[in-house]
Amino acid sequence: MARSGEPGSPDEAVVVSRVRTLVRVLPALLIVAGIVYDYATPRAFTAVPFFTAAPLIAAPLSSLRTTTVTGAAALLAEYLVHLRFGFSLDADTITETITVATVAVLAVVINRVVRRGDRRLATAHEIAEAAQRAVLPEPAARIGGFEIAARYEAAQAGAFIGGDLYAVQDTPYGLRLVLGDVRGKGMGAVAAVAVVIGAFREAAEQEATLEAVAQRLERALAREGARRGGLEASEGFATAVLAELPHGDGIVRIVNRGHPPPLLLDTDGTLRVLAPAEPALPLGMGDLGGGPDRAETTPFPGGAILLLHTDGLSEARDGHGVFFDPADRLAGRVFHAPAALLAALADEVRRHSGGGTTDDMALLAVRRPISS
Repeated sequence: MARSGEPGSPDEAVVVSRVRTLVRVLPALLIVAGIVYDYATPRAFTAVPFFTAAPLIAAPLSSLRTTTVTGAAALLAEYLVHLRFGFSLDADTITETITVATVAVLAVVINRVVRRGDRRLATAHEIAEAAQRAVLPEPAARIGGFEIAARYEAAQAGAFIGGDLYAVQDTPYGLRLVLGDVRGKGMGAVAAVAVVIGAFREAAEQEATLEAVAQRLERALAREGARRGGLEASEGFATAVLAELPHGDGIVRIVNRGHPPPLLLDTDGTLRVLAPAEPALPLGMGDLGGGPDRAETTPFPGGAILLLHTDGLSEARDGHGVFFDPADRLAGRVFHAPAALLAALADEVRRHSGGGTTDDMALLAVRRPISS
């Protein structure tokens, strides 16, 4: 739990709440301050800077109605302060009134421009989110007798677009999974994600071995890089973990291509880190060398949960730069459902990092039924 003064602590939440409240009431405070200033100073001094600042501050932060009301209130305040000396149409009075009125109108225009930009940004975000959800749909809660849960946590609040990927496919060879992280961000990364997932779904059905599935992904990513040209042809790659869970055998086969190792949580709280015996290069970098893919087999008893994750989880840092260690956090704990495991992890990493991470995070958990 975050301590007082650390990111994500109760003290920080109180400070943020107070700042937001101050921003909301600042235009009104400026108008009041202008009235007080004008009444406390000789006629040669003017409170126009206070009255013009109020609607300008409200414009990008408030609604059209609030901005309009603020501008009208500033103009009314300008009129009231002149009543102290008897309202007369001298040059100073006319100039100050026109200045406040002009700024009030300008504030309304600024408000409309900002709101239009917000709507366009929201539309672009919705399109990007729809594109990613189309290629990265949430899997069913139960596939091939296994319980499944998946979760995507964006690094920035409200964002949902990046290079993390996952897919689950029930095949004649068992349940096959892939979870990975494509280099890059934005729509280019989403396109690469679509290529990898499309190749995986086809290869998972056709290839008899998990190693052959990995090679199909390798070739698909290489073709995508060559098609896009430029840096993508030489630097396009993806770290990935592929897993195969045969029906009824009580084992899991894993091919790891440069990705954080999966975790296996047993029903008694025992946790195993399924690190590969020999590190391998990411997908798309096979031409740089390295041996052929070799799947490693590990017992996967009934009731146990297999957790796959991207480095957005293991590289999340707290305010002191300390990494989040999922193996250390989960050791000795028992979860009876994959969804409960992912919900607990997402909550803990959010608290650890103070409410946000620097990288997107994809989580995929599979539980083998006890009867399997």
